[in-house]
Amino acid sequence: FENITFWRTQAAADEQSDKEHGTGLIQAVIFEAADRNNIGGSAYGGQRSICCTPDLAKLEGCKQGEVIRIPSSTDSKWPMVLNIYFGGNDLSTSMDNAKIPIMKTGMYNLFFIACDPKLKGTTMSGKTVWKNPDGYLPGRMAPLKKFYVYMMIAYLLLSAIWFSQYVRFWKDILLLQHCITAVIGLGLFEMILWYFDYSNFNSTGMRPVVITTWVVTVGAIRKTLSRLLILSVSMGYGVVRPTLGGLTSKVLLLGATYFLASELLDITEYVGTINDISGRARLFLVLPDAFLDAFLILWIFTSLSKTLEQLQVKRISAKLDLYRKFSNALAVAVIASVAWITFEVYFKATDPFNERWQSAWIITAFWDILSFALLCVICYLWAPSQSSQRYAYSEDVKDEFDDEEAQSLTRGQSDGDVNLVKQERNNGNAGVSDPEDDSEEDKRE
Repeated sequence: FENITFWRTQAAADEQSDKEHGTGLIQAVIFEAADRNNIGGSAYGGQRSICCTPDLAKLEGCKQGEVIRIPSSTDSKWPMVLNIYFGGNDLSTSMDNAKIPIMKTGMYNLFFIACDPKLKGTTMSGKTVWKNPDGYLPGRMAPLKKFYVYMMIAYLLLSAIWFSQYVRFWKDILLLQHCITAVIGLGLFEMILWYFDYSNFNSTGMRPVVITTWVVTVGAIRKTLSRLLILSVSMGYGVVRPTLGGLTSKVLLLGATYFLASELLDITEYVGTINDISGRARLFLVLPDAFLDAFLILWIFTSLSKTLEQLQVKRISAKLDLYRKFSNALAVAVIASVAWITFEVYFKATDPFNERWQSAWIITAFWDILSFALLCVICYLWAPSQSSQRYAYSEDVKDEFDDEEAQSLTRGQSDGDVNLVKQERNNGNAGVSDPEDDSEEDKRE
């Protein structure tokens, strides 16, 4: 506790004599979440009360006007209650700077409670500092520091593999592969910034505003570009169509809107704060982000369906196989996302006191793992190679189809199939039949 000071109202101070001691009591109560039922009591099976009432004083033997404290079964010193008194008719009182050693791992709560109704309207200032054995990071956030180290290593490995192919086949690189390179670079930069943000927070106890702002901004850019990349691929950009045409402005507008929604949510949740923001405020900020994500998913799968249909009609087997694999990966990612959101809602709804705090970091980590896995799939499907250009947009798709069809017709086909080809060509000279021409054509076929 550092520089904790309480101010009561002038009316409450005037009711007291300047010669009295202990004219107002405020209690600091520290308890583990598992021992929450050791604070307060209930008279005759009625509503639970934190403060000792006249009825509870008779039943529980507590002192009226103070917090009811039942010693823990594992440690009689806990829950811990510290008393702070106002003296005489003083307007303010200060709490002694103190350190409370916590010897048992758990989720702990601190409340400042005034049972005296005359102290209604009391205000306070100061701060409490919480520190774990390995630093200032809260227990539910501490594992993320190590997690981002592993994510950095994963992105470095992906970068090394991708850039080696990128440099090797530089002349055959598609514009789409340039975009993938940008997403990989932003992802690596984001993981590095997250690690430094958590590392600085752990060593100083303060969340650096500048670094945190940078990391959420880079993260918002990375998430926006990733979604626009998937949307553009689903529309067949660079593969089925050379440009997005009239959809370019709509895609850019959606990207800008998503960036602003994501940036606002992340800044409010992370920058300059270590506590979860209130439910209503977070809900207000999450809704636009969730709506835009849902709209993007709908647009992506609608565009992907049209692209698959075009490729199927044109019978471009190589590109069709590529897009089928891509659509399967997207479907798995969406199913995993919906399943995880359901689990996250269940996790938080069934843990109102944060007693499962040791595994809470997984909720945040999952989304980074999922986005990285999807990025790996995209890198695998569109890896730079000598045959990269075969996936590029071709103006004469018909010729490509004709070449593929001709190869399939002349590779290991039966005589009946060859005769069909011959007959088709002879139809151009209907009514003309020359044995010599036929024999020559048979040789050519």
